[in-house]
Amino acid sequence: MLKNSELKSFLDFKVEQYNTPEFIASDPVQIPHLFSRKEDIEIAGFLTATIAWGNRKSILKNATTLMELMDNSPYDFVMNHRDKDLDLLENFVHRTFNGGDLQYCVQSLKNIYSQHYGLEGVFTKYADMDSLQGSIHQFKKVFFELPHLSRTEKHVSDPMKNSAAKRINMYLRWMIRSDAANVDFGIWNQLNAAQLSCPLDVHSGNTARKLGLLNRKQNDAKALAELDKNLRKLDPKDPVKYDYALFGLGVFEKY
Repeated sequence: MLKNSELKSFLDFKVEQYNTPEFIASDPVQIPHLFSRKEDIEIAGFLTATIAWGNRKSILKNATTLMELMDNSPYDFVMNHRDKDLDLLENFVHRTFNGGDLQYCVQSLKNIYSQHYGLEGVFTKYADMDSLQGSIHQFKKVFFELPHLSRTEKHVSDPMKNSAAKRINMYLRWMIRSDAANVDFGIWNQLNAAQLSCPLDVHSGNTARKLGLLNRKQNDAKALAELDKNLRKLDPKDPVKYDYALFGLGVFEKY
């Protein structure tokens, strides 16, 4: 077990190793990197993060298809679609996420940009000073305020139901965190990196346990709170940068 100072040095080194532009080529973050308009980045990022589970090659393939279905102009498609345009999405499938789920996402995103000042507006409105987990809970309420099939709700996690909400926390990292590597976008300037939580999954969780950063066995909201606390001791201003280290060690080095 490494001492705290040794652990910080080790993880800081691994952050520098993996938090590089080369990371983009193998990660779902490459999809929003196709765009330059803020709203396109936000929507492409959100939809990509929503389907970001399972085989990475499949995620990238299907996220690319999703953008093509929206004419590679996601914001314009969301805001100006007609019923016949939604029909084009009907046959989309990624694991248990289907065309009906995608159609609702498009309708809900239009509502969010029309009535709630966009995605950044929703998360900012409900943010706490030191956490965005309550904001994620409130976001889910807003996202599903339109009539919808109950099955679609499973695709947006809720920390108040003890979910680690890995995909939304990853999305928030993309939108909020900023540094010289430019992997994350840092386009939401009303929120800051100190509020972010690590996208906890099997890889980052197992690595965190081996390093003594996490004791809880389940990858749930309680585990996330424990991991957040320990990562903030290492860097209170940018704790989620260590996601690169934990993920890289787990996936690429089989740590």
